[in-house]
Amino acid sequence: MRTFLIIIGLFLFMGNSFAQSYEELIEKSYDFVDKNDLVSAEESLKAAMRKEPANPLNYALLTNLGTIQRRQGKLEDALISYTSALSGHTNNITILENRASLYTELGETEKALNDYNTLLIENPEHQEALYCRGLLYIQQKNYMWAEQDFDKILLINEKSVRARLGHAILEKMRGNYTESERIFNYLIGEMPRDWVLYEGRADLYFMMGKNARAMADIEKVFTESEPSAALYVLRGKIKLAQYEKERAAIDFKKAESMGYDKEVIKELMKLAK
Repeated sequence: MRTFLIIIGLFLFMGNSFAQSYEELIEKSYDFVDKNDLVSAEESLKAAMRKEPANPLNYALLTNLGTIQRRQGKLEDALISYTSALSGHTNNITILENRASLYTELGETEKALNDYNTLLIENPEHQEALYCRGLLYIQQKNYMWAEQDFDKILLINEKSVRARLGHAILEKMRGNYTESERIFNYLIGEMPRDWVLYEGRADLYFMMGKNARAMADIEKVFTESEPSAALYVLRGKIKLAQYEKERAAIDFKKAESMGYDKEVIKELMKLAK
């Protein structure tokens, strides 16, 4: 996001003095971001666009605005901002990627796929888009298409960690637990401080019924990093399996406070009673 604002500033400095206050508002917005004052950053960008509503650079401001709103949890507002930014730049890769990721967060899988498909028409070798689309295909149980996306990443970059992680998740969902474990073990051996890998392997161990191993990976993440809401849910599920309902409920409530799907938590809490 900071790079986008710097680029905007360069364009404005090449313009006339009329745009100076517009530029100052943009400068203020990423100063506020640096201070983690996202509310003020949002207002500065809105003020800049009110100052010059016809400025051709406003699509970039809308993109930054969407990201700032998303960081505040204003997901619907962020969607409006990204969509507005795309209205005049329908094939902009950065905005498409942002909106596709947001659609994924909102559970709008088909809309996310549409954006990733458009992005990949523009840039067929965009590795992050291939990886994310592959994960969405896994959600839809389109395992063959997911495999094609992960394989394509490896053709582009044979050392890609994302591609191998995608294959590990894919094999887990196919029920090929031994192969999935082999890939996770290899990746963790190569990157022993990548905590996402431990979270993925813990979920695999839970699915395999190896709860002690799952808890070992989970506790490592809790000790060394900041656990995600999903990891609290996973730990809660394991505690349920171990008949520790009260401790499971605490984890589920923590996950909910971090933004985890309320309906899922509601069903899990029923099991913890």
